[in-house]
Amino acid sequence: MATATVTAKGQVTIPKQTRKLLRLDRGSKVEFMVDKTGAVSILPVTSDVTELKGMIPKPKKYVSIEDMNNAVQEQGGKL
Repeated sequence: MATATVTAKGQVTIPKQTRKLLRLDRGSKVEFMVDKTGAVSILPVTSDVTELKGMIPKPKKYVSIEDMNNAVQEQGGKL
């Protein structure tokens, strides 16, 4: 378990092993989340775009650009 000391200005240096685990570099932003029990979690705000891969499932049916353009023309701003 890593520990850190709060400075007079309220600053804390995040231990190296924690920075490495969270992939934090100079200039990275973190978010502090406090739950009902008072436990604090530190979450990285910035992350690599490659981590988004796989978040959205692949479509069941592929649609061509031509089909999409036709659908847009047919709807023409209708709600």
